Amino acid sequence: MRGVSRFSVKMLLAVLLATSACGEEATRRGASVLFASGADLASINPLLTNHPLARQVQRYVLLTTLARYDSLLVPRPYLARSWRWSDAGRTLTFRLRTDVRWHDGVPTTAGDVVWTLQAARDPATGYPRLTELQTLATIAAPDDSTVTLHFAGSAALRTPEALPDVFTDLAILPAHLLDSVPHARLRQASWNFRPVGNGPFRFVTHESHRRWVFARSTDFPEELGPAQVDRLIVVVVDDPMVKLSALVAGELDFAGISPQHVAFVRRHPALTIREYPLIFPYGLVFNTRRPPFDDPRARLAAALAIDRQEIVDGYLFGLATPAEGPVPPGLPEYVAPPHIPFDPDSARRLVAQLGTPPRFELVSVGSGEAPLEQMLQARLAAVGFQVTIRQLELSAFLDRVYGPRHDFSAAVMGIPGDVGLGFLQPLEDLTGIPVPRDPALAQRVFAERQPIVWLYHRRGVQATNQRVRGVRMDMRGELPSVTAWHVQQ
Repeated sequence: MRGVSRFSVKMLLAVLLATSACGEEATRRGASVLFASGADLASINPLLTNHPLARQVQRYVLLTTLARYDSLLVPRPYLARSWRWSDAGRTLTFRLRTDVRWHDGVPTTAGDVVWTLQAARDPATGYPRLTELQTLATIAAPDDSTVTLHFAGSAALRTPEALPDVFTDLAILPAHLLDSVPHARLRQASWNFRPVGNGPFRFVTHESHRRWVFARSTDFPEELGPAQVDRLIVVVVDDPMVKLSALVAGELDFAGISPQHVAFVRRHPALTIREYPLIFPYGLVFNTRRPPFDDPRARLAAALAIDRQEIVDGYLFGLATPAEGPVPPGLPEYVAPPHIPFDPDSARRLVAQLGTPPRFELVSVGSGEAPLEQMLQARLAAVGFQVTIRQLELSAFLDRVYGPRHDFSAAVMGIPGDVGLGFLQPLEDLTGIPVPRDPALAQRVFAERQPIVWLYHRRGVQATNQRVRGVRMDMRGELPSVTAWHVQQ
């Protein structure tokens, strides 16, 4: 597990030999950029999906948000040219730009913002970040370029530039195309299949489980940074070796790659590796509603049994850091969790206290050799757990883990995060453990009650074709600089 196997080396050499003469493909493609996704975007509608890449496409490609983070994670104006707090921090007023149009020519107005926020705070919609809007009492549009939000509760001290994270994440939708659809039926809306946006790229076509095609919008405001490439094509490629082969052949410009392929890509003259931090913690998630993990001793035993450094070194080739909590160090509201040692002897004693050897099924997404799942299985078995592994297709996994029945005992998974740490409170529904909305209190609950064994904070690793310039990837994701991308001819 600590290096590329002989078989893998042979495969890599075969890829290089088979495709080394094919680099002209990228040149023929011109100013169209191909970006690989491991799965189809779950939905292009920002009210309906938590898919990390889909959220970036919504924010940076097809649509606009009221504000967006700069590289220092400071919120900056975008669709909103400014905002102001009043009434002792209970009222937030946005002043909108008046030069942003939907791609069908209709102006973007305050009515679109009001409709989007009303839909987001309606439980019938199913917006993943609904809890962050629970204190939003009223939404009003005094005119076409002004939106006023009033929050319930006590007054709050806020700096002038402060902004709830949700307003940098939730892209605004066209009310004139969606306001006739009941919120409970938004998943069936025709807009989802032929979306009309107002961002720097317009939608061209979607072939299910194959590709999404976006073209540069020629009337996006110059001040906001229009796109410089002609087309952005998100292609679905789920096989790591196919991705690698397509990169070397020049058939892809961007692809997330397996850690064991990084050294190979670094040696290729036309490719480069981009590493960047992520807010995407991986963990062993317990359903505390059912045995064995309804017992806190079982949860603590599992936490003590797992060697996180072994996972980082052997499975991720060092491209991660061991995690002891859900929040990576460096974020503003990070709370340092207590250290959890690798202590299999203490884990065995806790398992012995349970009486009957704890048995459970570990579910994950995939269909391959499941090396991470096998590492976890081995460490847990060594202290007395009886673990079977079940790999599922993504939609089946989501249905079992996130569905209303929560039909799982334990799942190994990555959890998409956000700068404002709004992703923490919804984990209450996933684990069955009450989680406070306050991020600091939420982190303490995770440390004390152990509903998730946090495994690692992974670094993003993208292989990119060096013909595409102006690329910056950071904690915001892969696409925040997409409008600055340009192709060296």
